[in-house]
Amino acid sequence: YKHKLTSLTNFLHDDSAPNRSQFLEYMYFSLSCEVQGSSTGWRLKRYTATVKPSESGVDWGFNQSNYVIKTAKTSDSGVYWCESGSGEHSNAVNITVHGGAVILESPALPVTEDDSVTLRCKYQATPAELTADFYKDGSLIRTETTGEMTIPAVSKSDEGLYKCNNSEGESPASWMTVKGDHSVSSLSISPDKSQFLEYKSVSLSCEVQASAAGWRLKRYTVTGVDWGFNHGSNYVIKTAKTSDSGVYWCESRSGQCSNAVNFTVHGGAVILESPALPVTEGDSVTLRCRHEDKKTKDTSSNLTADFYKDGSLIRTETTGEMTIPAVSKSNEGLYKCNNSEGESPESWMTVTGPVWSISLPRLLCSLLVVSPYLLVTIVLLVKFRRRRAQGEDPQPLYGVYIYNL
Repeated sequence: YKHKLTSLTNFLHDDSAPNRSQFLEYMYFSLSCEVQGSSTGWRLKRYTATVKPSESGVDWGFNQSNYVIKTAKTSDSGVYWCESGSGEHSNAVNITVHGGAVILESPALPVTEDDSVTLRCKYQATPAELTADFYKDGSLIRTETTGEMTIPAVSKSDEGLYKCNNSEGESPASWMTVKGDHSVSSLSISPDKSQFLEYKSVSLSCEVQASAAGWRLKRYTVTGVDWGFNHGSNYVIKTAKTSDSGVYWCESRSGQCSNAVNFTVHGGAVILESPALPVTEGDSVTLRCRHEDKKTKDTSSNLTADFYKDGSLIRTETTGEMTIPAVSKSNEGLYKCNNSEGESPESWMTVTGPVWSISLPRLLCSLLVVSPYLLVTIVLLVKFRRRRAQGEDPQPLYGVYIYNL
């Protein structure tokens, strides 16, 4: 259910730059999931690469709708997004907190074609007018004595990875997205598992309404956003390695993002076979504690296994499989397992709302084909009831907002 899109804004100490993707240490900024209407169930999540290596990945403990960072640290760097109780995602925003003296003030949000965009090479917290070199995709494009570079009318050719340097140092690199289309995409994974043993096959695909042109797969690994990973709308990993672990998503030329999918390629002997995509309330879900046969290299779940949720033992199964006949929101959480061959990594299982709330767009599309008159009637009835109940016809937009005061 991906038609609810989001936006991110970011207000600085000065009003000259309305949003940015880089901050110096000890600066103040806040993040908030902003929803027109009720914001119930929406929570901020983040994927960070600056925690301990054993803990790198999705920060599942980071789970709140508002977050204030009074004195930013490098450990606050990462990809942030909002996620609803039903598994819907906002746009993802990449933030870098730099421990050095120089940052590039560039837009964190996608910019629109033909807009004027100014990039500033800042030293500490002041816009010192030092001569600066500006780079795009690793190549020097301009030197400015004012420390600022303006692109009067941006186009898709201006999209890329920017950084700058001056006499005080060099900034990190940040991606600038230029938007132009309004298609909608979702990311699918096959097989639908959140964990894989090494050398197994994984397939990812951007499922796009209308044309898939312009949609690319992106990923965020434990080492940060992988700017070099910029594949088309389909990607097959024939022999997965641990370095393939990470958060993957589809992104359009306009900066629209699909749902994010997190999966782990484990170098050990045991994995938990659990869904990578959200499961629906009422569905039956089976978790399997699998290990690899050292001789045949096949995987099996025929050993007695302990299953854990959020760090607590919940069940021991002699078959190595645990079935939840009808999942509910209370089953959502962080799962792992162990057997005589070892322990699996942890993976989050998301439980979405009823089927009708997810499949409504597809249902309406079907109705449009079968009976346009029936569709119009339904839409008018819905609008009429909303006006009666609320006195208006609300159009909710779900979003992530960043404020730097």
